[in-house]
Amino acid sequence: MIARFARHLRTLLRDTRGTAVIETAMVVPALALLSVGGFQVSQIMARQHELQAGADDAASMALAGWSSSTGSTSAIKSVLMQTLSLPTDKVTITTKYRCGTATTYVTAKTSCAATDIVTTYLDIVLNDTYTPMWSDFGVGSPINYRVERTVLVS
Repeated sequence: MIARFARHLRTLLRDTRGTAVIETAMVVPALALLSVGGFQVSQIMARQHELQAGADDAASMALAGWSSSTGSTSAIKSVLMQTLSLPTDKVTITTKYRCGTATTYVTAKTSCAATDIVTTYLDIVLNDTYTPMWSDFGVGSPINYRVERTVLVS
């Protein structure tokens, strides 16, 4: 009886039919996870690129058409919100001033002395959050973006 069992065991160990199915069943889940992870990473990088390009476009718009006499940044903000699909609280454009050769900015032009040369800057800040698929399974967390450009306009 033991000899017969040993013979059957040797026969099973030599039998290679079905090994490809077993190997595939072990490898496919890992490959699927790698594929989904690669796709999610590409989405993260694409969104970062979109925000960077949007900030560059906003800087170009500010240089082309913003003037301190109108002081309005609403058109630039509106374009950014529409092209990047961002809500109003995620796009911030503020005007900053530098008095003379100071290294810090002030928020009001009147803070500068009358003899100072005042330079005007627009500070463009874009914020966004991307939630990758894997965070739904408890791995990682949402990714917060913050893209900032400071543009000398006058």
